Amino acid sequence: MREKMMRFMQGRYGVDQFNNFLMKLFFGEFIFYFLFRRLVPEVASIMYYLSLATLVYTYYRMFSRNIYKRASENQNFLNKTANIRRKINNQKSIFKQRKVYRIYKCPTCKQKVRVPKGKGKISIHCPKCDTYFIKRS
Repeated sequence: MREKMMRFMQGRYGVDQFNNFLMKLFFGEFIFYFLFRRLVPEVASIMYYLSLATLVYTYYRMFSRNIYKRASENQNFLNKTANIRRKINNQKSIFKQRKVYRIYKCPTCKQKVRVPKGKGKISIHCPKCDTYFIKRS
């Protein structure tokens, strides 16, 4: 069975970041439909068909043999979402470092400066504009 599936998927595009996003979108739409199907049936039916279309498109991309076009679509998706993904990753990084470091903004140039926590009142040097400012860490 596994070999048949591997043979079937040979030469097909498979799963990428855009497909992962589409699957998450499908689940979000379907949950929305499930929650609101009794309250607002008109909107829920639209969400049902929209989620179904999203699922069909996801499987179409996954089983497509036109690899170049699917890779191009994925690259366009990655280019359009680069800023959002960068901001989310920065927030994740700050959240992971919150127990060990404090992050301050320089009052003159607004550059973020990372300082170890628990050192008391310290003078912080901004590497961008060479300004010194005093804060509690």
